[in-house]
Amino acid sequence: MKKSLKSNKIYKKVLILLIVVLIAYVFIDQQKVLSSYQNTESYYTEQIAKQNTYNETLRSIKENISSAEYIEKFAREELDMYYPNERVYLYKN
Repeated sequence: MKKSLKSNKIYKKVLILLIVVLIAYVFIDQQKVLSSYQNTESYYTEQIAKQNTYNETLRSIKENISSAEYIEKFAREELDMYYPNERVYLYKN
């Protein structure tokens, strides 16, 4: 009878230890997953901020696209167009 009581106590202690180890494992695993989600969230937050900045740039271009200054700037920089009799200096590097 004494052996069964001792073995029951040992089994209970082992069972409690296994449950504690399992809970610790689950907790650590969940922390890893949570950390991964936080990294993903910060990445996407950064991407949203970059896209918002780009959208603001596009809005400002949209507002100025029909102005004479923008048309002249675009023609000079992108199309290499200049006024007649205008001197253009080219620099070679």
